[in-house]
Amino acid sequence: MQNIPVIDLQAFREDGPAAFDSAAIDKAALVEACEDHGFFLLVNHGCDAQVHDVFAAAADFFAMPRAQKTAVYRDAENPLGYYDRELTKQRRDQKEVFDFKAGGHISRNPLRHTRWPEQPDHFRPALTEFFTAFTELAETTMRMVLSGLGLPADAVDSTMERGFGPAHTSAARLNFYPAQDPVPAAERESVTPLGDMALHHHTDPGAMTLLLQDDCGGLQARSRAHGWIDVPPLAGAIVVNIGDILQVWTNDRCTAGIHRVVPITSPQGRFSIPFFYQPKVDAVVEPWLAAEEIPHYRAFSWQEYIRGRVTDNYSDLGEEDIQIDRYKVA
Repeated sequence: MQNIPVIDLQAFREDGPAAFDSAAIDKAALVEACEDHGFFLLVNHGCDAQVHDVFAAAADFFAMPRAQKTAVYRDAENPLGYYDRELTKQRRDQKEVFDFKAGGHISRNPLRHTRWPEQPDHFRPALTEFFTAFTELAETTMRMVLSGLGLPADAVDSTMERGFGPAHTSAARLNFYPAQDPVPAAERESVTPLGDMALHHHTDPGAMTLLLQDDCGGLQARSRAHGWIDVPPLAGAIVVNIGDILQVWTNDRCTAGIHRVVPITSPQGRFSIPFFYQPKVDAVVEPWLAAEEIPHYRAFSWQEYIRGRVTDNYSDLGEEDIQIDRYKVA
């Protein structure tokens, strides 16, 4: 637990950056986590009701008969809906997912919309309320991290306006990791074989992820100092991890959290629910530089990057999806 600090968001809501000066928030621990492995735990976040309801909705959805879930099956044209054979790093994960959006940027492509199931009745309202609450929560958490890193208030405001705003492209997902292969036996010959992890190691492409996890455990982060470390469940806490875009913005000061989920042995499986806080659709991503600092990355389009990151979710294209290393300055 000592490697993953616990941060009180209410202290920041009440006092702003002064919470670091008063030691209400351990600034050193927060910054060290952002620089080493990119993970911390958020408590006193004020979203307990939304957390309860979205977990209940996820449990009811994944317990439905397979035919009801595949009725809202996602595909390469519309990546929103149910899926049970996703690849990470060209290896198939042992999980089922439901991807959705309920706010932020609305695509002009009519094919890209959340495929909402007819049942359960409380499903869409619970997920919509979760998405709305976590959009605000992600904004506040991002402001806290930027303040902790030393950005003055006007720079934080400017960053949030240029990077996000109403046109943010955030997305969310329900994950269920069953103890067995979710793909029916009769269909397995036509898909990539299961890999050796429930979720294979990767970073998240956006700026920051807010993750709910149940008490099953299994999430691990890769620390620069200690190798693979557990991100333990903590009742009432939200897991926060740094994404690729914040690593680029901070010119490698922050570390995009490399993480994985080890194989699940519990017969009940494991539930997790990530909210991916992502830049606005037309954002240009490039490092923020102090005087005389040398950029580690060239500027690139967020839209270009996210498209390249999701191309191999459906089939093994023979190479890994693009990473921020592609934009490194030689």
